[in-house]
Amino acid sequence: MSSAQPAFGRTWWGRAWLEALEQRAQLDPDRLPRGRDYARSGAVGDLTLAPGEARAQVQGRKTEPYQVRIRVRRFTNDEWDRVLAAISARLGHAAALLDGELPPEIADDAASAGLDLLPGGGELGPRCSCPDEADPCKHSAATCYLLTDALDADPFTLFLLRGRTRDQVLAGVRARRRGASSGQATAPGAGAEAPADDQAKGAPVARPPAADEGVDARVAFGSVTSPEPIPAVPMPPRRPGHPAALPVDPPPWRSGLRDDLLELAADAASRAWDMAVGLSADAGLTLDPDADLARRAARALGTPAFAVLAARSGVGERDLARQALAWRQGGMTGLESLRTEWDPATDDPDAFELLTAARATLRAKANAAETIRGNRITAGHLQLRLGRDLRWYPYARSDQDWEPSGSPETDPAQALADL
Repeated sequence: MSSAQPAFGRTWWGRAWLEALEQRAQLDPDRLPRGRDYARSGAVGDLTLAPGEARAQVQGRKTEPYQVRIRVRRFTNDEWDRVLAAISARLGHAAALLDGELPPEIADDAASAGLDLLPGGGELGPRCSCPDEADPCKHSAATCYLLTDALDADPFTLFLLRGRTRDQVLAGVRARRRGASSGQATAPGAGAEAPADDQAKGAPVARPPAADEGVDARVAFGSVTSPEPIPAVPMPPRRPGHPAALPVDPPPWRSGLRDDLLELAADAASRAWDMAVGLSADAGLTLDPDADLARRAARALGTPAFAVLAARSGVGERDLARQALAWRQGGMTGLESLRTEWDPATDDPDAFELLTAARATLRAKANAAETIRGNRITAGHLQLRLGRDLRWYPYARSDQDWEPSGSPETDPAQALADL
């Protein structure tokens, strides 16, 4: 490793995050090294942190950066009660936390409550607006690594990813310590912690107040320099909402209007949700009518709404199905691979080298001689089309048409694997 490359994990909690990321979070281990290289290259923009999530823009091959969102399972209120009670029961640990320190023993306190501050299998949810379906893609993996820098800079980021801010955690610890020292406990001596052997025998211990005392509104809003944090933006729902019932019935002479309105409302809800969770920057609002038809067809494919959409648009069902499959392959780039032929030899020297290198792969797969025309390599009933994103889009011959037939890949052998 070059000495100029930044190191990740300079603190124990940063290194622990990396260990969880690489060994426990059940992410694709083959994708993580590419994400680490991306993170070192400076492709990741500023991180935006909020309870239970981190967001970032990652510059890929396209002009517009991809939108990445990393979600971490947030502790429930009951789980937070257990964690804070376990930390507060140890005077030294609580004091260190109140001083802004995070000793390793605090992770043991959480473990004693049956919880883990670091994410385990299924608790990490990376999402990216790029068309790569890997979990994670290299853009999400890079953001996961950049989170390590945020953890190194502020250990309370670990609590934030579990759902609570620094002030909320410290207020919870203070409240429990006040409860322990004010005689609420029936354990020995006001202000003293119950001995470990008494706890083991089931002796009563201090119970924290039901809620934090909060902050006086006049103090919070009386000065622009108030230390209190701005409330976090509410998290979006887990899935798009359903359209409400129409307030009035459509006129009887307009057949199908009711279904059309409900379908448009459902589509709008889905697009709004995509934008809210960071899956898309504009949810397709800038698409031309033909591209938007392919997008809608991709949603309707396999449902009764697809035949209606084909009839209303005047596009044959087979042609519209091919457009829908191409959109599912890779959005606008996938649709371009269906419609447009381009010449890598003149447009992109790097792409031409990829085209030449993929010839033998297709020839071996199809067991037939290959031909090249533009960005397309054909051998027998199989075809690879090189997209502008430098990924291979697989196609298979059906009657007189070439059909989109799988997910695009940077490796031509992987693109052909399922054909």
